[in-house]
Amino acid sequence: MEASVVITGIGAVTPAGLGTDALTGSLETGAQPLSQVDVSHGLPRESSARTAGLLGEQPYGDWLNPREARRMSPASRMAVCAAAMALDDAGLERDAVEGTATGVCMGTTFGSTSYTTKLLEQINGMGPCSISPLLFMETVANAHAGQIALAWGARGPNYTISQREASGTLAVARGADLIASGRVERVLVGSVDEVSPTQHLVLDHFNALARSDQDGVKEVARVFDKKRAGFIASEGGTVLVLESEEGARARGARIRSRLRLWARGNDPTATATDWGRGHEHLSGLLGACLEQKAVPVATIDRVVSCASGSRRGDLLEGLTLKGLFGDQLPPILAPKSVTGEYGGGFLASTLLGLGPIRWAPTPGFEVPDPDMCLSPHDGTPLPPAERILVTSLSAGGAAAWLVLERVGEV
Repeated sequence: MEASVVITGIGAVTPAGLGTDALTGSLETGAQPLSQVDVSHGLPRESSARTAGLLGEQPYGDWLNPREARRMSPASRMAVCAAAMALDDAGLERDAVEGTATGVCMGTTFGSTSYTTKLLEQINGMGPCSISPLLFMETVANAHAGQIALAWGARGPNYTISQREASGTLAVARGADLIASGRVERVLVGSVDEVSPTQHLVLDHFNALARSDQDGVKEVARVFDKKRAGFIASEGGTVLVLESEEGARARGARIRSRLRLWARGNDPTATATDWGRGHEHLSGLLGACLEQKAVPVATIDRVVSCASGSRRGDLLEGLTLKGLFGDQLPPILAPKSVTGEYGGGFLASTLLGLGPIRWAPTPGFEVPDPDMCLSPHDGTPLPPAERILVTSLSAGGAAAWLVLERVGEV
């Protein structure tokens, strides 16, 4: 029999601040903390997006040793800090984490683009022999998972998943696989991304980012809205502690949630760089997974949706949900309207979706898209959920879903 998998700890580093309390404040007010992106070294267009969810000079306090931080990229600092917070939240000391019984699985879309940029500047300016080994070791996508393992001596399986917007949710699914199979006792799973000026500029040139609203006051991601025109890029990191339920109860841990289901899929109509139109295939696949795990669709209290303001991405998400639920859609939370795309804000918000927090009306939503006729949460107070569906679809075709169940207080 497969072991039951539970979440016992969470750590989050977001533009709103350190910890889930700061993120909760943003979700309850609908306030998205945005900063100006440095465009001085690029070639921005006059109409370019200029803001993103940035951490700035984030003080990591006791969560990260400054001496160790100097050898890490910004993304690795976020990941290690979030891991420290998650382990503390789970009540796990270093001696319990060291060894082969602890694995690490992180998702990232872009990795350390700031260090990659610096490395290329060295090569172009002084030749390949001038490159810094310190920069090079942080340009690989699995640097962040490796730094977490080094920090706590976690010598179990170590994975990095890069499947664009679905990376973090797929990392959770992989970690759950490891525990359910009995291969490890616990896994640190999560998502991390930084937003470098070069990365932001490239996304803007592909017209992926939100532009200023009609008054030219600010850039806003209009999730599910008829007038949506792109997402807000954001950086940060979230780490969750997954354990077997038997092991967590044996050590007296507080269980935040049970992973009732984790499933993966793929949209065969997607191209390597764009969203597909396979909503019928995806909704059918998800429905079959729910049926196989004996999770009736009618028992899902709400959805934590991956919609971000992307033109085609939100449409695919909306039609997939309509295909699954029909006209009986539960409340749909769209945290990326606040947390932005990438980073770890969405993954942290999934766990908060079970809780008693009062979610603000979805920022930027005004007019439903007639192609899907779907409206996200309008701010109406919601009771704590017993069971939620977490969705993650991505450009390129990857898909992942989680069902989280309430066990105790969240």
